[in-house]
Order: sequence, then structure tokens, then C-alpha cells
Amino acid sequence: MPITNPQAADRVFLQQLYSDPYFPDRVLDKGRAILVRLCERIEAERPGDIAALYALTRGATEEFNALEEEFAAEGSGIETVAREKIVEEFWFVATAYGFTGADPEKLVAGRNW
Repeated sequence: MPITNPQAADRVFLQQLYSDPYFPDRVLDKGRAILVRLCERIEAERPGDIAALYALTRGATEEFNALEEEFAAEGSGIETVAREKIVEEFWFVATAYGFTGADPEKLVAGRNW
């Protein structure tokens, strides 16, 4: 299902991390796919409130948790720069879909990175 939100559709998720060779493109591609799926789920499920949004972002956060092992296998990891950029992307998604009052930390609650 293509993303219909113009802001989200035009976004190149994790773009800044691709320019750093520390982060393998193969794993970043999976992270980008997680964020695209999150947008697709928001559009399909249309969360009615911020609690419903947090339920969707919880699932995406768990997918990023699983990616940590793949980063480690490539000699990389979700460290400070990556953590900040991933949280920024979650916040971008929330605000693009009208959840401007979303708490960035609650968007990624349950993270282990």
C-alpha cells in the first residue's frame, strides 16, 4: 500500500545515516522499511488518539530492537547518533500524521537501544 500522506511519502527515512559507512546500508534499508510500514499502518488503522498511536509505534520499536543484532553482526550498532536519528524519524511520523503532542520518548518506549 503506497503512503498517501505527502510529507511521509516524500521522506527519505534515515537519510543522514546512509552517509556514514559505520551503518551498513543493508540494515538501514530494513530500518527504513520499518518506518514505511509504520506510516502504512497509521494510514490503514487511523489511530484515534495518541494512545493508539503509541501502540503502533511500540510494534515498530520492537522491530528496531530486533535490528540491533543485525547491526552488531556487521560491526555496527544503534549508538548515540543512530538513536537520535531514529527517534527523530518516529517523531516526524507522529507529527506528519497530526500527533504534534506526541512525546518522542513514549514513541519509542520499550527500546533496548
